Amino acid sequence: MTDQAPDPYRWQALVIVCVAFFMTVLDVSIVTVALPSIADSLHFSQSQLQWVLTAYAITFGGFLLLGGRASDLLGRRRMFVIGVALFSAASLTCGLAGSTAMLIAARAVQGLGAAIVSPATLAIITTTFQEGAERNRALGIWGAMGGAGSAAGVLFGGILTKYLGWEWIFFVNVPVGALLLAATPFRVRESRAPVETRRFDVVGAMTVTGALALLVYAVSEAPTVGWATGQTIGLIVVAIMLLAAFVFWESRVAEPLMPLSIFRIQTVASANGVAVLLGAVVFANFFLLTLYVQDVLHYSALRTGITFLVTAGTTVIVAGVAQFLTTRFGPRPVLAGGMLLLTGGMLFYTQIPVDGRFVSNLLVGYLLVGVGLALAFVSVSIAALAGVGPKEAGLASGLINTSQQVGGALGVAIAGSVAVTHAKSLLQTGHAESSALTSGYALGFWVIAGLAVLGVLVALFVNPREAAFAPEFAPAEG
Repeated sequence: MTDQAPDPYRWQALVIVCVAFFMTVLDVSIVTVALPSIADSLHFSQSQLQWVLTAYAITFGGFLLLGGRASDLLGRRRMFVIGVALFSAASLTCGLAGSTAMLIAARAVQGLGAAIVSPATLAIITTTFQEGAERNRALGIWGAMGGAGSAAGVLFGGILTKYLGWEWIFFVNVPVGALLLAATPFRVRESRAPVETRRFDVVGAMTVTGALALLVYAVSEAPTVGWATGQTIGLIVVAIMLLAAFVFWESRVAEPLMPLSIFRIQTVASANGVAVLLGAVVFANFFLLTLYVQDVLHYSALRTGITFLVTAGTTVIVAGVAQFLTTRFGPRPVLAGGMLLLTGGMLFYTQIPVDGRFVSNLLVGYLLVGVGLALAFVSVSIAALAGVGPKEAGLASGLINTSQQVGGALGVAIAGSVAVTHAKSLLQTGHAESSALTSGYALGFWVIAGLAVLGVLVALFVNPREAAFAPEFAPAEG
């Protein structure tokens, strides 16, 4: 875009894609507080209920790279429209679902729509705004929507479930999607990767999508079936083999789905490493914290959602500061600082008591997570796109989203498994339920804190000079 005049509608386009991105992120967490109501209405068993979350996570995480590359080759606006339409139609079907099978299938389709929308939004921003302060400002707004969406989902889920019914956590997406579809053709400019041929890497798409879907499924099911079972180990081994086959194929095919040369940009590579850990920390934090305030402190779904407004509001406010600091000082110190604050928040939560109070035992953690999330989410998004040319905007966007989603699935599975296992062992030795659960959640937060510390260390590998001046890279030739 450097050789073109700035798009006069670029800020309106930003609003459109940010609303769509917020909607897809929201649907990861908005369902959580509605699960008991869904179980009662559709007669879900406990083993079936987790599939309301898992079905969305598998298709969302599994198809992100494919969605990102498709937007490069077929058109970013076109894929954005397809994704929003698919997501909205699936949302309507979710709300109308009269059986467990129908809801789970619709959630899987909804995840597929989100996997198309998310990388397309980031690719549109990358190709609409010129690299530098203005793009960083746009990414700061985008990052605020993503960071706030994770926390706001719990709030909106509680309000909608209490006053309108669980169906409305899905129905609300339909009018929003319709407005986005109406506005997009008039305010979002079409763009494609400047390549001579548009052949699609079918083998690469099949292997990486299968690998990611199997990996997300394996870690999502692990807390239920066990980490040391043949199912979990077997699925992870197959996923790793498919990923190895994907890398082997991509290094030899003439027009790969993911040119491996993207990892020559150290900042892009390290940013995706941090993104995995950031996703793990944030998703696992919201998961354990929601369980603690509802199962131990006995907050209602609505009250639980209201408490998360602190984190969501803080994230939105600090996001503008985050993009300014990243533009001024580069992503490395901002990203490391954000992960350090998230570490502090997790350490604060390790001290949760059975009779916790919001102001004395939760508020500081909510604020630390809100500030840390804004700093880390915005700076990692900017770093992940540093030096990426127009040919790979969708690819880089899909890659950073994939890193966060896979990290989130891993984080929830690992921290949840540790918390549940520890709580069960305490219950078997005669501890009271509230005491056992609190101790289990506290141990889970120690695990998340360790992941956050690792994120701080990986953030130090972000190259500040490369982030500011990285040249565009060319795809590796066969």
